[in-house]
Amino acid sequence: MRSRFIFLQFSFFIFTFSILSCHFVQKDTWQPADCQLPTRWTNLVHPGNAWPDYPRPQMVRGDWSNLNGLWDYAITYINEDAPSIFQGKILVPYPVESALSGVKKNVGNDQRIWYRREFTVQPGWKGRKILLHFEAVDWETIVWMNGKKIGVHRGGYDPFAFDITDALTTEGKQVLLVSVWDPTDHGWQPRGKQVSKPEGIFYTSTTGIWQTVWIEPVGENYISDIKFYPDIDNLTLNLTVISSNPHPGDSIAINIFDNENLIRHLKAKPDESIKIKFDSCRLWTPESPVLYDLDISLYHKGELLDEISSYFGMRKISLGKDEKGITRLMLNNRFVFQNGPLDQGFWPDGIYTPPTDEAMCYDLQVIKKLGFNMLRKHVKVESQRFYYWCDKIGILVWQDMPSGYKAIPDSDSDTIRPDETKKQFELELERLITNHFNHPSIIMWIPFNEGWGQYETEKIVGLIKSLDPTRLVDNASGWTDCKMGDIIDIHNYPEPKSPQPERNRAAVLGEFGGLGLRIEGHTWQKENWGYRQLGSSDSLLILYNDFYDRVRSFIGNPGLSASIYTQITDVETECNGLMTYDREVIKMDERK
Repeated sequence: MRSRFIFLQFSFFIFTFSILSCHFVQKDTWQPADCQLPTRWTNLVHPGNAWPDYPRPQMVRGDWSNLNGLWDYAITYINEDAPSIFQGKILVPYPVESALSGVKKNVGNDQRIWYRREFTVQPGWKGRKILLHFEAVDWETIVWMNGKKIGVHRGGYDPFAFDITDALTTEGKQVLLVSVWDPTDHGWQPRGKQVSKPEGIFYTSTTGIWQTVWIEPVGENYISDIKFYPDIDNLTLNLTVISSNPHPGDSIAINIFDNENLIRHLKAKPDESIKIKFDSCRLWTPESPVLYDLDISLYHKGELLDEISSYFGMRKISLGKDEKGITRLMLNNRFVFQNGPLDQGFWPDGIYTPPTDEAMCYDLQVIKKLGFNMLRKHVKVESQRFYYWCDKIGILVWQDMPSGYKAIPDSDSDTIRPDETKKQFELELERLITNHFNHPSIIMWIPFNEGWGQYETEKIVGLIKSLDPTRLVDNASGWTDCKMGDIIDIHNYPEPKSPQPERNRAAVLGEFGGLGLRIEGHTWQKENWGYRQLGSSDSLLILYNDFYDRVRSFIGNPGLSASIYTQITDVETECNGLMTYDREVIKMDERK
């Protein structure tokens, strides 16, 4: 496992070949549902290539099987038993509301969607534990394997797994049954901008499976997690390798590579913090997103139990003072103005799920092409591959926690929420942070946006800091600042403004712009809106440049550290993107 990248490419080739050979008949019979605004990738999707890519780039194993493809589905009322007859085929992992699912039906809050899929376990996996992984399912998931209930999971944005070993038959087909209930905006769970009746700044909901489903074999003791703590000031990497079932006599071996060159080899114990000292290191920045590869092997008394490949970046995000004493956002101990678009992650054909990995990367490539060094991932959590590409391409990420519940009554108080809703929010927030802790691209956590579901802000900021002291926290993006955290953040439409930086908080413009331009033939529907409607690409460019002239002036006075422009693409009825919703048109000449 010398290179994570080589493995990803090799596994992609092998898996693509195998699934194409299995599903070439399905390609001819399956079609996406009617799509009112297809993308250039819509017609490239079929059951043989539905997100075939390895889903967990920061913890790669050699053996795995992808369960994406055509599943049986049925929609029933919430209290009904599992159906004996299914209603048709759905293409996993696209949400049932999307055209790419092949279904394009809404599932109400009084209904649930059922999925059924048969698969076989590779003969070579006999005698090993089999883990069933779901990268994301929205929202409450119940899983049965061969009629045996395996487990329940609640949460719409985080990966989870079940050990299905004891429920498998010794040979033949295995039958997987999944039931999902999602109350959308009739519930209090984190949901972002999903609503049952889309309008304005709220969009089509996602129900059920919307990211990759897969299985992998492991031993009785395996590497269950890793944590990277880069320390550029002391040229060290603090690394913890966590094992699932530790025993005396366990050990780990670590090889670290820089451009395929082995630079460090060391041995240590699992479940203990390891301090790895470097003579020198290359830092991760948007301009030079250096990633180091590493292989980690777990042994018991010399016997190999498990091995994974991963990667890390050496970078630091902090607050600091510039030469004028202004509090700034510092990247690797120097002030870098952070400028990027709001990125909501919606697609006209896949809704929450990009049609392909290539399509998802296209957005990131355009962000870099337009001169941005950052994005704000807005009240949505993406797949692990999304953040892998941000790491690899070099894009700083401000990560929102998906919102839910209701807005606070005013800027001086928090929402009073039932304890059950707070417990679930904090559980999903903790999962967000722990699951994405290792990505160098993520530099800031944002728990609340514009007061949506905001409560006990001081407690939540403290929780985030306890889970991750290495990143910054924006206590509230928008108009509901509770005067804590690392950032003072305002929203202003359409013109840019700047808050005053404080002694212990940097000033950022969390949202502005929203300039609308409707492009005929590239809209979700006839009625569209923007915060200010413009009539041509030239008029949009003139006002956009004027706005950014003002942003640049704010950097010096009063001392703005970052800005977020709304937004990278149109989304449904919003036509205020820099690109159309189908990604076909960049609305302004990027050379200007």
